[in-house]
Amino acid sequence: MTTGIFKLIQRALLPLNMGLAVLTVLAFTSTAIAQTDDESSRQITLDRFNKARPAEATTTPNVRNRNRAALRAAIYRRTGPLRTRISARIQFEEIGVTVWRLRPSRSSDEGARVLVMDGLRPSEWTPERIEADTPLNIGDRVRLSVESPRPGFLYIIDREQYADGSFGEPMLIFPTLRTRGGDNRVEPGRLIDIPAQEDQYSYFTAQPAGDRRDQTAEVLTIILVPQPLPLPLQIAAQPLKMADTQINGWEKLWGGTAERLELVGGAGRIWTMEEKAAGAALGRQLTQAGPPPQTVYRVARKAGGPLLVTVPLRYGR
Repeated sequence: MTTGIFKLIQRALLPLNMGLAVLTVLAFTSTAIAQTDDESSRQITLDRFNKARPAEATTTPNVRNRNRAALRAAIYRRTGPLRTRISARIQFEEIGVTVWRLRPSRSSDEGARVLVMDGLRPSEWTPERIEADTPLNIGDRVRLSVESPRPGFLYIIDREQYADGSFGEPMLIFPTLRTRGGDNRVEPGRLIDIPAQEDQYSYFTAQPAGDRRDQTAEVLTIILVPQPLPLPLQIAAQPLKMADTQINGWEKLWGGTAERLELVGGAGRIWTMEEKAAGAALGRQLTQAGPPPQTVYRVARKAGGPLLVTVPLRYGR
């Protein structure tokens, strides 16, 4: 059974079986900032991503200045129509998504790298941030990371989308037993990498599934809930097939219209050693001075409740 773009190149378990993107996902609740979030502003300061993380333990002046600079630096750009009216009392759940696309490493790269297998020969590739609406090319190597600034449980469902607007079967691609042993708990500053860094192939390859030639996108449904979901079957090493009725029910309960924001100057930044360490199985948490997510999906939602966001990743033609 295939799962669309998530066709992971792993000869031992699922040859050409999954393919997609490093998405760094952050979720949290916030209140609108009146002075920066109004009908005349296309840029918004979102420092709550970093504030939800632990502060650095060292308290030297240099570290304190670095923390303050990082919290001031998270400036986002609206990508859609401006809101006509925003109330300062409105609460939001915000999910941050970073899509990473791999390229061959250069000697000047200072960040972290991923080992890519071309046949039997390994080579080093560097993940770079791209904006969420950047079209993916067939053969692109991509990865996914997830972070939440509040405790909860994360689920990611993948569906193919076709030119006529129809969808393929929904597949639960996270959690599985192959990633963190099925542990899908999240907490502030702790990144979840998909595929895991410990996997033999820690990247996906963008590749449409099946025999249909009209696939236009891979649609991810990202769910954050305070308690584990009652799944129809136990998770296993491979993605779990879900019922359309179940997904539709969750969308009605927890979904909503999302506003998409992009980190100003973020596209093209490379994967840092901090992010790599925070995504390792026993790695340390990202601190307040760490990099924020590239893309933010903002939904008006009650604080602390379940949240569902749909993220389309489109193929270039």
